[in-house]
Amino acid sequence: MNTLLSAQATTADLRELITTAPAGEQLTLEHRRSIGARFREVPTLEHRRLDAWLVEQGGRHDDGFSWSPPVARRVLGNAAAQRVRANGDTIADAVRDEIADQLVRTASGRARTGSLAWWLAGCSHPVLGVVLAEATTWATQVLDASPAFGAQWQVATTDAYYDIAGARTSLRGRRDVVCVEGGRIVVIRVRAGSPGRSAGAGLRADLISNALADPEGRAAGRFIGLWPDANVALAVDGTLDALRAGGRDLLRAAVCLRRASLTAAA
Repeated sequence: MNTLLSAQATTADLRELITTAPAGEQLTLEHRRSIGARFREVPTLEHRRLDAWLVEQGGRHDDGFSWSPPVARRVLGNAAAQRVRANGDTIADAVRDEIADQLVRTASGRARTGSLAWWLAGCSHPVLGVVLAEATTWATQVLDASPAFGAQWQVATTDAYYDIAGARTSLRGRRDVVCVEGGRIVVIRVRAGSPGRSAGAGLRADLISNALADPEGRAAGRFIGLWPDANVALAVDGTLDALRAGGRDLLRAAVCLRRASLTAAA
């Protein structure tokens, strides 16, 4: 079944979504070959990266990536939450230390042009204050939800990436928290604002991208989207139906990008 589950983002409801997660399906080599063949049928002149955001936008591309306080808050907030969990720091100290480490990276010449550290080094003090506030709010929301995560959980250190051979295409699956419950994996993605009508499609895109990035093709038993601002949690199970739907939505986004590039070239 390809069903979207809905619940309030309370500790009890979120905990129930985690504890009742089924075992996720496993993608086989044949599944990978089939997915790769479909994407290779949609040619592109440049490398394309597909993710849940693009799926939710109906394949409409933005004007390019740029750093801003709302973009930086997820990276800094998750890193700060990890510091709190590992070292027992306060959230405020953890966020300040994370920003300081990023600035030190730039000062020591280890930051690449265009990286978060590089961008932070060029920010004015007022902008850095906004970044600090945004990241603190993000880390607080993650840690406020943590009583529902169980004993075995961790902040994801990276998103999931999967390159499709011969298609000049990579898939990005976002993930913020990974929980292990009774041997089953549950992935949680924290979102700002409130879910839109295409939120379920975005979750399924994240689900299959994470499964493809896993060396053994294991899908999360449940992929949960958490919107603390709206007190809403949505979830999809790691069934083959949901994985196929996620693949179709990502493929549809690739087709939309292809059509847009042809229209621009005409």
